[in-house]
Amino acid sequence: AAAYAAAGGAALTHSPFTVPARAAEGASEFKIGAVLELSGSDASGGQLAQRGYQFWVDTVNKNGGIEVGGKKYPVKMISQDSRSEPSAGATAATRLITEEKVDALFGAYTSGVQIAMNPICAKYQVPCIAGSAESPGNWSPHPAFTFGIIPSVDLTADKALKFIVETASPKPKSAAILGANEPFSKDAAAGFAAGAKQAGLEITTNTLFPPNADLSPIISAVAAKKPDILAVGGHDTILINIVKALKAQNFTPKALIQHYGVTEPAYVQALGKDAEGTLGIVDWDPSFPYKDDVFGTAQEFAKNYKDKYNVDVDYTGAGCAVSGEVLQLALKKLGKGPGLSQADRVKLAKIISETDIQTFYGPIKFNSSGAHFHDNTLPPPVLVQIQNGTVTAVAPSKLAHAKLIYPLTL
Repeated sequence: AAAYAAAGGAALTHSPFTVPARAAEGASEFKIGAVLELSGSDASGGQLAQRGYQFWVDTVNKNGGIEVGGKKYPVKMISQDSRSEPSAGATAATRLITEEKVDALFGAYTSGVQIAMNPICAKYQVPCIAGSAESPGNWSPHPAFTFGIIPSVDLTADKALKFIVETASPKPKSAAILGANEPFSKDAAAGFAAGAKQAGLEITTNTLFPPNADLSPIISAVAAKKPDILAVGGHDTILINIVKALKAQNFTPKALIQHYGVTEPAYVQALGKDAEGTLGIVDWDPSFPYKDDVFGTAQEFAKNYKDKYNVDVDYTGAGCAVSGEVLQLALKKLGKGPGLSQADRVKLAKIISETDIQTFYGPIKFNSSGAHFHDNTLPPPVLVQIQNGTVTAVAPSKLAHAKLIYPLTL
């Protein structure tokens, strides 16, 4: 806490009505801030989110900018590095609002950083669209100015585990649950545990571990009980290290499901053939029959993204890109040019809260009450598996492109 105060966190003690000075009226461009993990343990994910947001910026600017009242304004995205630390993320959000005087914010890659940002957005009344964060801890406090694109992990992890049980042959009978002890990862593990219980699986292990833990003894203890399924909540680096630890222990569960990171290109790049068979959860795939006027079809979006970055896009990259589209449509409805006043930003947040659209990402509508307040809970979860180095949908059957590989073999 002392470090946070030294970095500027003491500003949180000011009146909730304290707001930054308005940017100069008649500004020539919309300034959108982005707080991202550009260094530290979650840097690869932060850079992925940055690509998604930037793809929208470049797409809209290619067409002249955001149209407001018959005039088009270009967009400038200003990124700040949270260093993969929540306190630094809160400080970065404050700096973007008070010094850069941004009109709105894009959210962090991890829920830990996002949760730290949410009170800052509420204090200064600056809308923030989070294209990545999946922890229900973002939404249960009812963040007035933050909105989430991806359904909360507690709505998806349990269903993914049940997909495995319903699809696999022979039927799995047991599962081990692991999770890194940080907001998103432990919520993913809790979702897996709930799904295991609902599916009638024996839970042989259900434990959390420090994000920087030595995984060897943890995997050794799991392997000793020989569960059919190993389900792990964590981000990409941890998930890569889980596979390496399994290989070192010479233990292959019949099914390995991990969330979030297996759909990131970095996962397969780091593991090569050892990534084969890993399962994950998505709520978007380029093959889905969605389209809009900003990005075209899901397939067109994916192709254009790969042409630009020379890497395949996963659902988080897509979620970050569509965050910009939501903001674009809301700004158009607001009808005000860049340099938004406090009152403008409050109106903008209300317009965002009323979003009800179909996009290349699928349906987007933010809950107005309950435990998932301001989260978009509509997109259904899909079970995917790395097959021949490619993320492939395997359940539910109506969306599957291939059969589930089960059991896994060395």
